[in-house]
Amino acid sequence: MVDEQGATDAFKNRCTNAALMLESCANYFIERISVDESNEDGKYNTLDVWLREGPWKPDVVISLSNLHSVRPWEPGLCPSFIDEISFVHLPKLPLPWPAEAVGRLNRSEGLPELVWLRMTGPVEVDAVAAAVTVYRAQSDDAAAVLP
Repeated sequence: MVDEQGATDAFKNRCTNAALMLESCANYFIERISVDESNEDGKYNTLDVWLREGPWKPDVVISLSNLHSVRPWEPGLCPSFIDEISFVHLPKLPLPWPAEAVGRLNRSEGLPELVWLRMTGPVEVDAVAAAVTVYRAQSDDAAAVLP
C-alpha cells in the first residue's frame, strides 16, 4: 500500500497512527522541548518534544511543523512526567471539529487539516500544527534476536 500525500484521510490516518503510538508514552518524561519560531512564515516554525522513560524503552520525538498555535510553558520545569497525552485530528471545513477544539482557532476556508497536541502534567504542552511526525527509536530487543 502506498501512502499518497493527497489521498483522502491520509493526514487523519497519520494523526490516528501518531495518537496510537503515543498512548504508550503516558509514563514517559518530557526530556526537552524546542520551539523554533525564527521564520516570519509560520509554515517553517517547528515544535519538537523529546520523550524518555529510561534505557528499557525507546525514546520518542514528536515533531510538529507549520505551527498555527503554541501555548507557552515554563521551560525550567523540564524534565517532567506526563499525566496525559493526546493527538486530536482537526479536519478542514465543512467537517466539524470536536467540541473541545471549537473556538481554539479562527476557522476559515483556507485553514488546512490540523493536529492538536496536548500534554498535561507539571509542564503542559498545547500546540496546533499542519504537519506531524513521530519518531520512535529502535528497540534493542529486536537486535537481540538477530543471528
